[in-house]
Amino acid sequence: MLEGRYELTKDLSDTLGRKLEKESTGIWDAKVTHFVVGRYSPGGDPTKGALLITGFYGRFKNADETRATALKRDGEADGAEVDVPPRDVTPAGSPVRISCEVLIRKRPTLTITYPVCAWADGNTSALMANMTFGARNADLDLKSAARTTLEVRSETVKSIS
Repeated sequence: MLEGRYELTKDLSDTLGRKLEKESTGIWDAKVTHFVVGRYSPGGDPTKGALLITGFYGRFKNADETRATALKRDGEADGAEVDVPPRDVTPAGSPVRISCEVLIRKRPTLTITYPVCAWADGNTSALMANMTFGARNADLDLKSAARTTLEVRSETVKSIS
């Protein structure tokens, strides 16, 4: 992923993905047919951070609402605190709109501050959390996070034709 900088360290599609499929029934103006969830780490080393990608395939009637709902639910998850609220940070020339926020998760021995970005189009939607351990608030650039999200989208979304 991302030109080899990140390697898949855990495919969570059969566990977390199936749980999300069950929870999503009837909550969005969408018909979700499949969830995929993967955790990637820099150079395959999970001690350096994680790129968590949660992708949805299906039919999305309202991409803006789907994107906003995904970010809202992530910000309301147990242990999450919204540091920077969601906003549109779509890069110029992007084929989809991208919104990002900054979350804080506090653990007994570690506090992680990281960007979460989302996109949605007619058939795909994804949420991407980029957790770099040791990052400081000054290191968080939502425009850069949106560009990374767009790169991930281009690597993961494939045409069915």
